[in-house]
Amino acid sequence: MAYSSSGSASRSPRRSNRFSHIERRSSIHRSTTESPDGSMRQVRTRPTAHIRKSEDSASPRDTTGTVLIGISISMEAITHRPTWKTLLAFAIIYFVWGSTFLAIRIGVHEVPPLLFAAMRFLVAGLVLYGWMIARGERSPNPRQWMSVVVLALLIFVIDYGLLFWAEQRVPSGIAAVIMATIPVFIALSEILFLRTQRLTVRLAAALLIGIAGVAILMSRSLNLGGAPIDRTGAMAIIIGSLSWSIASVLTRRLPLPSSKVMSSGAQMLAGGVMLTLAAAAFGEFRNFHPSTISAGAWFSLLYLIVAGSIIGFTAYVWLIHHESPTKVGTYAYVNPVVAVLLGYLLGGEALGLRTILGTLFVLISVVVITTTRVKKTVATLAAEDTEDTQVTSG
Repeated sequence: MAYSSSGSASRSPRRSNRFSHIERRSSIHRSTTESPDGSMRQVRTRPTAHIRKSEDSASPRDTTGTVLIGISISMEAITHRPTWKTLLAFAIIYFVWGSTFLAIRIGVHEVPPLLFAAMRFLVAGLVLYGWMIARGERSPNPRQWMSVVVLALLIFVIDYGLLFWAEQRVPSGIAAVIMATIPVFIALSEILFLRTQRLTVRLAAALLIGIAGVAILMSRSLNLGGAPIDRTGAMAIIIGSLSWSIASVLTRRLPLPSSKVMSSGAQMLAGGVMLTLAAAAFGEFRNFHPSTISAGAWFSLLYLIVAGSIIGFTAYVWLIHHESPTKVGTYAYVNPVVAVLLGYLLGGEALGLRTILGTLFVLISVVVITTTRVKKTVATLAAEDTEDTQVTSG
């Protein structure tokens, strides 16, 4: 909110100084987000300024108008941004990230899955990491590299490795829907293991709805039309989602670089290296012959690297700095819908009652969980207060 002052400074002793006391209140809210570019980031909303009006004694020289004009100009410069940039950034994280599931499916039908994932994240990680080093950003210290490797193992090797492998068996739209259950597993881990969130009736209902949605997609007993999805592939994606949820919880406690771009680039780079080693261990290089790969598969890889990882992540970071995390997090609702529609329209995937109901149940669960106000324990709140004080004073 910007504040302005009309008129020049008054010289009349009868006019009171209505804006002589300016109070600034600041608060930092920390949350952890994740995105389909595969990196974990700690999000902080920046301090906001509040100006409190008060009635004080008159002053023969009231310069408040000048001060407030300066504040107004400064705050407007911070908050003003072209609408088209915001819309474009949201369009990228909505539609580009939603389309990456179809691109993965196209690629893994010709390129071994772990190797295909390794090429994507190794190149994208090198670009982001190299870009930050060129800009003078510090490389992670040894302790931070250990955290980066742990998160890269959970996110890239386990989660993305299983996702790329499963898309040989599971339609891309259904894979996106199952991946959307990550908030369900995060909520479960916070309730059962961390004890940082309380189980309420609303949250319990949301968890059950999400589980029911996945069950509808996998069930062979329900007569909903269309064949149920491959159970092995579905279980692989579920295990991957669970792994990502563990990484999401750990990233709140592990030391990571302060720069989101450096942290994400390092995680992608480490993940790409480990995926390359995994691909070699499973003998995927023996089945890879670049000359036999079609132009469509190569284009899918290029699209995943440039659009899905680099451009998508850049848009995401820009939005995090200009919009609330709640608004930015809406991509979790939109991506599965985009993936299902693109799979149907461009990939020839089925779109029957089973897919519609399963998708609807999962999306309702995700929306309820991500919009539920977290009820934290006293110990958790005390720890966060201490953490916020350290961040503010540092």
